[in-house]
Amino acid sequence: MTRKHVVNKNDIVTLHIEDLTSDGNGVGKIDGYPLFIPHVIPGETAEVKVVKVNKRFGFGKLLTIFEKSEHRVEPDHQCSGCKMQHISYSLELDMKYNQVKNVLNKVAHLKDINVHPVIGMDNPWRYRNKVQMPIGERGGRLITGFYRERSHDIVESKEPCNIQHEMIDELVDRTLQVMNNHGIKAYDEKRHQGDLRHIVIRIAEATNEAMIILVTRTKTLKHKNKIVEQLKQQFPHVTSIVQNINSKRTNVILGNETNILWGESYIYDEIGDLTFAISPRSFYQVNAKQTRVLYEKALAYADISEDDIVIDAYCGIGTISLFLAQKAKHVYGVEIVEEAIADAQLNARLNKLDNATFVQGAAEDVMPKWTKESIQPNVIVVDPPRKGCDESLLHEMVKMNPERIVYVSCNPATLARDLAILADEGYETKEIQPVDMFPQTTHVECVSLLQRETI
Repeated sequence: MTRKHVVNKNDIVTLHIEDLTSDGNGVGKIDGYPLFIPHVIPGETAEVKVVKVNKRFGFGKLLTIFEKSEHRVEPDHQCSGCKMQHISYSLELDMKYNQVKNVLNKVAHLKDINVHPVIGMDNPWRYRNKVQMPIGERGGRLITGFYRERSHDIVESKEPCNIQHEMIDELVDRTLQVMNNHGIKAYDEKRHQGDLRHIVIRIAEATNEAMIILVTRTKTLKHKNKIVEQLKQQFPHVTSIVQNINSKRTNVILGNETNILWGESYIYDEIGDLTFAISPRSFYQVNAKQTRVLYEKALAYADISEDDIVIDAYCGIGTISLFLAQKAKHVYGVEIVEEAIADAQLNARLNKLDNATFVQGAAEDVMPKWTKESIQPNVIVVDPPRKGCDESLLHEMVKMNPERIVYVSCNPATLARDLAILADEGYETKEIQPVDMFPQTTHVECVSLLQRETI
C-alpha cells in the first residue's frame, strides 16, 4: 500500500520556520513532515506552495511572509549563488558556526571540540576578486548573467553584483559590448557551436591589476586584434588579455590551452608581505582580506620554529607554503596540477625564499617517497578540495608521525569525516577556527589544529 503524504504538490500551506539547512533553506514541518523552503528565516511564519514531494521530505516555494524575523534584511537583488542576502550578517555567522558544530557531532561524533566563533568581515560585500560569467544569446545579442538554479538557463544580469569587486562589473559589461560590436557568437552547448563560452575576470586587490580571459570553443577568435586594441583603450588598468580554448563538450569552464593575446602572463597580488603571481588557471582564494586571516591562523596553529620541517599537501601556487617558509627550516609542497607547481616555484623566487621545494604529483604518491628519503616533518598542513583528503593520504600523514597537523577545509562535512579518521589514528583535534571567506553564501572555511596524542 502506497503511503499517503500529509501534503501534495501544489498545496498551499502555512508553516512556522524552525531551522535552516546547511544549504540555506528554511525548514518547516506539517505533522512531522519537513518541507525545505528558500528565502525564509527561523522564527518566521510563511505561506508556502508545495512544489515537490518525496517520501521523507518535500520542497516549497515562498509566497507570503506573515511574521517576519528581526534578522530579515531586504537584498538589492538575489541570485542562486548568494542564498543568505535576506539574512542579517550576525545571524549568518551564527548559522555557519552551528553548521560546523552540528556536522562534527553528526558525522564524526566529535562533541567536545572547541569551535571558536566564526571570524567575519567588517564589510561583507564586494570581496570577490574573480568572476566566471557564462555567455548566452538573446535577440541577436550576447548576454551574460548567472545560471538559474539547477539549470544552465542564463538569467541576464542587469544590476551590479554586490559581492564582486567594483571593477569587475564594468570589465564584464564593456568586454561584452566589444564582443557584440564585432559579431562574436555565443557558444551553444546543445549544438556545440558558436565561439564565446565565458568571460573570466581576475583582479589583484593590492596592485589593482586586472586580467580578462575570453574562453572560446574555437582556436581562432574573429577580429582578435581589434578586440584587443579596444579593450586596451577602454581599460588602462588591465595588464593581461588572454584567450583560453575549451573545445570539449563539458561543464568545466577552462580548457587546457591558453594564449596570451596581449600583456603579461600574470597579475600580481599581495597577502601580508608576500607577493604572488597569478596565472589564468591558478587557484587563488577569491577573498584576499579573509585569506590573510585564514593563513595567519594556519601559521599560528602550525607554531613553527626555525628548525622545523613542514609539508604542505595540496599546496597550489604556494600561498600557504610560503607563509610557512618565512618561519620554518624547510617547506615541502606537493600539488597534482603541473601548472600550479610552476607558479609556486616562481612565487618562491619572487619572494626570495629558497627554503621551499615544490613537487608535482598526487600527495598520497609523493609523500611515501619523501618518507624513504628520510624527510621527517614536524608539521603537516593540508588544504584539500571540497571532497576532502584521500584516505590513503591520511594514513600516510599518520605514518610520518608529525607533532601537529593543520587541516584547512572548505567543506565541514568532509572535514568532520577526516578528523574522525585521524582521531582513530591517534591525532586529537584541539580546536577549530571557522573563517567566513564567502559572505552572503552558505559556505564556510575552517582551520583545525590536531596534535599527536602522547602515551
